Amino acid sequence: MSYYCIADEDTVLGFRYAGVAGEAVEGSDQARETFERVCASNKADIVILTEVVANSIRDSVNHVRFKTQHPIVVEVPGPEGPVPDRADLLKLIQEAVGLRL
Repeated sequence: MSYYCIADEDTVLGFRYAGVAGEAVEGSDQARETFERVCASNKADIVILTEVVANSIRDSVNHVRFKTQHPIVVEVPGPEGPVPDRADLLKLIQEAVGLRL
């Protein structure tokens, strides 16, 4: 499995220490260009985005997740912490299945 991180400079640096390649981006235009280039290159099996970056290019992220399904896109909190009011996995499962776990 190959990984690639697209995020702010601090997050990319942290992932580089763990051996994950990546690019620091500033702004949605640069984030979108980088994300689309990385996805089209098929170099990464998993692309890691901070929640802030993913939210700024949500349409592109959803297109990859729901239409192409490659690479896998993972969203992680950035240095500022998790995005407020983001549903956690358990809540999403409960809503989808209709059962309380």
